[in-house]
Amino acid sequence: MAITLTDAAADRVRTFMDNRGKGIGLRLAVRTTGCSGMAYVLEFADELDQTDVVFEDNDVKVIVDPKSLVYLDGTELDFGKEGLNEGFKFNNPNVKDECGCGESFKV
Repeated sequence: MAITLTDAAADRVRTFMDNRGKGIGLRLAVRTTGCSGMAYVLEFADELDQTDVVFEDNDVKVIVDPKSLVYLDGTELDFGKEGLNEGFKFNNPNVKDECGCGESFKV
């Protein structure tokens, strides 16, 4: 089981964490929503829950709850810019289908 980050994603997370001035890492989760069923959730983590699973890649801790890990195992988090748009991209091998807007997915 693993969650990884590209160099670009790790650099962006470290920049956010430095600007924020606190936190232990990035929390990655899924929630039920959208037209395809599930959506990614990214937020800063200031503490660990007892059941959290922690991955460290490129000096960034990624914290995942066990229920989300079932859907996220093997995911690579990337960050990119296309024109005026920039954001994180999830390269998730578990995804079977995505909605047209790219906001939700099915496994």
